[in-house]
Formats: sequence, structure tokens, C-alpha cells
Amino acid sequence: MKYKNGVILLNMGGANNLNEVKLFLKNMFNDENIITVKSNILRKFISFLITTSRYKQSQNNYKLLGGKSPIVSHTKNLIAKLAKKKQDSLITFAMRYTPPFIDEALNEITKNGIKNLYLIPMYPQFSTTTTRSSLQSVQEYLKKHNLSFKIKSIDRFYNNSTFSQMIIDEILNSLNSKNPKDYNLIFSAHSLPQKIVDNGDTYKNECEDNVEILTQMLNKQNIYFKSISLAYQSKLGPVKWLQPSLVDRLNKFKNQNVIIYPLSFTIDNLETDFELSIEYKEKFENSIQNFIVCKCPNDKPEFIQTISQIIEKFENE
Repeated sequence: MKYKNGVILLNMGGANNLNEVKLFLKNMFNDENIITVKSNILRKFISFLITTSRYKQSQNNYKLLGGKSPIVSHTKNLIAKLAKKKQDSLITFAMRYTPPFIDEALNEITKNGIKNLYLIPMYPQFSTTTTRSSLQSVQEYLKKHNLSFKIKSIDRFYNNSTFSQMIIDEILNSLNSKNPKDYNLIFSAHSLPQKIVDNGDTYKNECEDNVEILTQMLNKQNIYFKSISLAYQSKLGPVKWLQPSLVDRLNKFKNQNVIIYPLSFTIDNLETDFELSIEYKEKFENSIQNFIVCKCPNDKPEFIQTISQIIEKFENE
């Protein structure tokens, strides 16, 4: 079959097995967009320290998920369904820190003689640590191997109306007919060191804008929660990170009901299936009355429609 376009979904990745845990940590903390020190030697040293200190605990966390991250299997399911909807496009994916890497995706596209390349980072909000890092890795590979494509990419899609309505529907489905007014809705986003935001990263502003968009949509649909707030999870190390932390936010809702939506994630991974659904749930089981965690979009029809809309926009530009 002759394809018009090559589409690569970009994500951070996650260990495909327990032996890849160290690879994931090492690659992530060697990324200059994550550890922003100017010295490569210092960054490697910091990466070594973090990887060494977190390795065993990370392995144990993955063991609770069956020995691997769910991110690749969910992504494969998503692509299989996307391929049926967009049959004129070769759709594949690449991870930033674990296999499959960008070389596999680009080799597949090159073998099919495709010249139009669409890059879609799977991060709803833009951040230098995610979106820019993933797009930058593609550009570096293309330059290194002297490859040329007509490239189009997207920086953010949190304001897509189909995507937003999907989030609202997931929240309501997760409530399972319970009254929203009895629940505190928390949108949980992956945290960032404050200094990255201070240096101009727009992620925090976009997360706040995202919550405002969703709140307004809920109000227009006459859906009201006891409270709606934004919090940040997955803090690492002693430096100042974005506030409020999810732990601090949950501590304010003792003896109340809470529902959490993972705002900055589109595919379930260690941070959602373990950190939110296991670690935090166990930590607060005696203080939160009802603790509900929503699933990520994964391969939901509305997410497939959202990505299809992005591809169609590229085609019409």
C-alpha cells in the first residue's frame, strides 16, 4: 500500500521489562532538558546518582505492574485503531528513553518512501522537558543521518474540544453515577522543578489554562463538584518543585471523597497505574473516604478522533 504520510507518536517511554528500568532512568536523567546543568560531565554524574538511588525501588514498583510499564501495549492498541481510521497514513511510535527508539520508526517510514512526516508528541501541554525533548531528539537523528522530510508537528493539544469532552466523560464514568457534588475533583499533573518554569517553560500556565477550560465546560453542562483544583505529582529530589503537591492537596481533603484525573498524561504508565492508583491510594486509604483515579485516554475512540483531527489539520495546511 502506498502511504501519503508517516505519523510518529512520541512519548517518554517506560521499562518493557525489569532489565530496562536502569536504561530508562539513565537515559531520562542524562537528557539536558530534564537535568538542565550546562556541564555534560556533571549531568552524567547526577544521572548516575539518581539512577543508583532509585533503581531498586523503581524495579519494585514495576513488579507491582507485572514487571513492565503498560505504556507500550496501550500505544500499540492506539496505533492499531488509528491505522484503521487513517489508512492512507503509516502510523507508528517512538519512545524517548526506552525501545522502540526513533531509529526504528524512521527506518519504517523511510523504507516506504514517505516524504511527509507528522510528529505528534503525546503530551497535552507543552514543556521543554517533554514536547521539546521528544521533537529535538527526532531533529538530531535526522541531521545525524542526513534524512530529509516535509515535517509538521504539534506542540500542544489540551485545548482540543473533542479531547476536553473525553476527559469530562471519563470523570463522570469513573464516578459511576455518584453525585459530583460529593467529590473533590483534583487534576493531577506531573511536576517540574520551579527553576525550569522560571526559565520560561509554559507548562504550568498551560496546565492552569487546561483546568480553567475543563471547569468552564463542566459549568456549562451543569456539572458541579465540591471543589476543583490542580496539583502536581512525582516530585524528585530536594530542589523546589511546582506547588501544590498532590500529597499536600490530598491532606486537605481528609474524611472527604476525592476523584483524580491525570491531566498531563495520555497513556497510562508507572505514574498513573502505580503512583496514583496504588501508592497514593494506599497512603490515604485511612484518611480519604472514597478515592477514585480516572484512567488515561489510552485507545479511547475520542482520543483516536483527537489524533485524527490533528493529522487532518496537517493534511489541509
